[in-house]
Amino acid sequence: MNLKMMPFRKYSARSLIFITAILVLAGCASVTERLATTPAKEKVVEHNLISGREGSNGPVLAVKIDDTAQAHPQIGIDQADVVYIEQVEGGLTRLAAVFSSIIPIRIGPVRSARISDIDLLAQYGHVAFAYSGAQQKLLPVIAAANLENLGAQRESPLIYTRDPARIAPVDMVLRADLLMAKLIEQNVSITPARSPGWYFGSAPIGGKSIISATMKWPASFYSATWSAGQSRWLMSHAGNPDFAESGKQLGPTTLVIQMVSITPSEYHDKFGGVTPFSATVGQGTGYILRDGKVFKAQWQRLDAASGTRWTLADGTSVAFAPGQIWVALTDSAPEFTLPIASAGPTIASATPTPTK
Repeated sequence: MNLKMMPFRKYSARSLIFITAILVLAGCASVTERLATTPAKEKVVEHNLISGREGSNGPVLAVKIDDTAQAHPQIGIDQADVVYIEQVEGGLTRLAAVFSSIIPIRIGPVRSARISDIDLLAQYGHVAFAYSGAQQKLLPVIAAANLENLGAQRESPLIYTRDPARIAPVDMVLRADLLMAKLIEQNVSITPARSPGWYFGSAPIGGKSIISATMKWPASFYSATWSAGQSRWLMSHAGNPDFAESGKQLGPTTLVIQMVSITPSEYHDKFGGVTPFSATVGQGTGYILRDGKVFKAQWQRLDAASGTRWTLADGTSVAFAPGQIWVALTDSAPEFTLPIASAGPTIASATPTPTK
């Protein structure tokens, strides 16, 4: 009886092994087939709401940066989302750099705040505001503003460092990484990136092709030359190519020339120079430069908490090109260099006066 059952048992074992192998292979084939027919999960790419470029919508840090010849090359500014050019005492310019998608380790040279910064930065919400100091009369105004007051007079020298390769007053360098880490540690709430009023998309129809643009202030000037190869405007400062400390030439994909009213304020620097006030709330005209073209446009900002909206003459919104943005706040008409085939009268023949 047992002898007769043995072949059957051997046969059953082999059958089970064979059947199991088939099932395993079938299962693998089924899994393979499912993997082949199931689409891979697409990676979600985040775009910063301020600049439109790839990057996080992290907390907003605004830093005041010196713009004299001695301050160049500046540090970290090539990673800013927006760079504002402001007029200060003596007709010179100073920069306000806004960071969110990327916050570099070092930024500078850091310089003092001005009254124009209060309204200018309000459209970004409650931002971290880094600066080297301010006139005594202006300090309580900054403290009362919707800004996280992070001036050097309130912070450690480990955060506001000195660069031994530079001379005062253009040697102060912010350790932005340590400053932002401190805010996180102390649970300080900073507004994340949000739209400052503009948006991103294709260029509007029309515009005028240009080779370059020149923007002037009483004691300073910038030029921007279109680079088709890099798809951005390459900046020059006081006639010299404008390089960051990283070695990269500075240049935005969208350059905004915002015509504003610049008037004397009640504030003065330590040498008695009157601090100018650039009015960025109200309405006026200007120019949007992108894709090698210039578009004459209008700007409107209802109040300090509102963003700046840009439209064409017919009310159509002007989309910016994704990438770094520079905004020149000036009351002097820019000059545009046209291609030889298009040579003719400049489109900036008069200085429009904005109203507040």
